[in-house]
Amino acid sequence: MSKIATIIKPLLPILSAVYGLALIYLTALPIADGEGGLAHEALVWILTLAAILLTYFVVIPIERKAYPESRQFSLKLPTFPVAAGLLLLAPLWLTMQEFIVYALTSLVHPVQTEPLVCTPDELREDLLAGVHAVFLAPILEELCYRQLPISPFRRRWVQILVCVIMAVLFGILHIRNFMGASLAALLFGLVYIWSRNIWYAILLHAGSNLTATLLAIYSTLGFGEIQTCKIPVIFLPDWKVFVASFLFAVLGVALLKRKRY
Repeated sequence: MSKIATIIKPLLPILSAVYGLALIYLTALPIADGEGGLAHEALVWILTLAAILLTYFVVIPIERKAYPESRQFSLKLPTFPVAAGLLLLAPLWLTMQEFIVYALTSLVHPVQTEPLVCTPDELREDLLAGVHAVFLAPILEELCYRQLPISPFRRRWVQILVCVIMAVLFGILHIRNFMGASLAALLFGLVYIWSRNIWYAILLHAGSNLTATLLAIYSTLGFGEIQTCKIPVIFLPDWKVFVASFLFAVLGVALLKRKRY
């Protein structure tokens, strides 16, 4: 390892967070003025895809050359049963996460919730944003906030320490949802360290975002009621969602047991 790489290595968590923040800011510029619509969202999708390709095919290979130990983590796509299992586990995780955030926030001050209500226009905007949140944002965010800062470190305790640091930084990035985003990032990071494969974290992240989008549809169509709070951002689903999430998780665990290394 060169002297420059040795000096930079302790700074990788901060550098990765700054790099990720810069990419996220640049990809969000088309909607920074508050205007939505398909054209603006499509431009966000294109810019995010370009950022993913840059990170995946340029930045990560450079890092792997500078820090050969980062190759201990795989970039290979998991098998279909594993991918499906992770997506099915996500709803239960998101449900538990929301209740944890609610409980912890309630210890500090009362949390005022109200039924989630979306107009047709708001739902349309949420669905357009959901495409980005499910298919693109998880890849970019996990590459920047998990793959880049964690993989160069060989010792497990250092990886976990970096995971915690990145969870806090990820929470700051989602300031209105600091606690929920930090908890989610901590889980994604630990799953990444355990699995040694960034796609495990990406799929769990994508499944969580997909669940949040489906909850908005669920509530808007009148299938059930979702209690929500804006600051901090909390979505408390009804018992039907909780039961369905539990059943999905059971199926997800069954699929994960069939995984092949």
